Amino acid sequence: MAQTPIHVSSGQTEGAHLNIEFAGQDAVIPFSVAPLDVRGRAVQLGPMLDSILDRHDYPVVVARLLAETITLTVLLGTALKFEGKFIVQTQTDGPVSMIVTDFRTPGSIRAYARYDEAAVTEAVRTGNTDAPSLLGTGILGMTIDQGEYTQRYQGIVQLDGIGLEEVARRYFRQSEQIPTEIRLGVGEVLTRNAEGNGPSHSWTAGGVLLQFLPDSEERMRQKDLHGGDGAVDDDGDDGDDAWLEATALMGTIADVELTDAAVQPERLLFRLFNEHGVRVFDAQKVADDCSCSEDKVRGMLEGLTADQQGESAEDGAIQVDCEFCSKRYRFAPDDLSSLEAT
Repeated sequence: MAQTPIHVSSGQTEGAHLNIEFAGQDAVIPFSVAPLDVRGRAVQLGPMLDSILDRHDYPVVVARLLAETITLTVLLGTALKFEGKFIVQTQTDGPVSMIVTDFRTPGSIRAYARYDEAAVTEAVRTGNTDAPSLLGTGILGMTIDQGEYTQRYQGIVQLDGIGLEEVARRYFRQSEQIPTEIRLGVGEVLTRNAEGNGPSHSWTAGGVLLQFLPDSEERMRQKDLHGGDGAVDDDGDDGDDAWLEATALMGTIADVELTDAAVQPERLLFRLFNEHGVRVFDAQKVADDCSCSEDKVRGMLEGLTADQQGESAEDGAIQVDCEFCSKRYRFAPDDLSSLEAT
């Protein structure tokens, strides 16, 4: 990714900030705030999110939860510096028993959710529709896959009544010991067309991920001057004034600032950090892009024996549906080669 920074210094007005070209929706924006020793990424999702959610026709509360998970995944996945995948998957006993989001570098995302319709209906009736209630108890795994000849890395976070923001905090605290703060938001947009018809429905989501750099060059100089090892405690917070200020600023973010297309991530970053000077870098576009294909499905089926292919056939054809993109593939067993039975 090109690192052409735009630096907004202390004392600049918002008007000065607006002379940059906004990245728009479906683009992740890396940024840093050197005086606070923090770095992060911000995103606002729109058409890409609609494309994924609309094809599945999920209940609203399920779509909202999946949108939040997609936002978390793109914030984390776009940090990969190599060719590979970042996969987030839940397995729980809640009304939404499984969510899978699959990010492929540099910017492809696909996702789906499995849910119990009756349990979701009951959750809506009783008002238990926040993320912890819908997910229930179980695990969330974050997997980094660099390809066929490398070992996968997986971090597991226990889901025990926590939301996705707390999941991210725990993940970085456990796996990398990096103090991390995150804000996620999902919104529904209802609009009417020029003739007054509608309303039409669309989704938007946004997020900001912030991380503290206790080993930055400036922090090392301060430790040399004043002593101390700057160690981060088990809560992911070393009590450093810069980090406390940064997290306090993150706490002022309203959901509408994350989801309103008129705000845009650059404006939000300016509001949060302009007194210190925020530096934003080239955005990384993300897209709804499933990796399934007829050749891949054919290869999977041809890895079966003839008997297994026959058992999979119904009405003279083998049908395979992609859970991510809902594409349907049909093959006649006579058109497929097969493994020899053993």
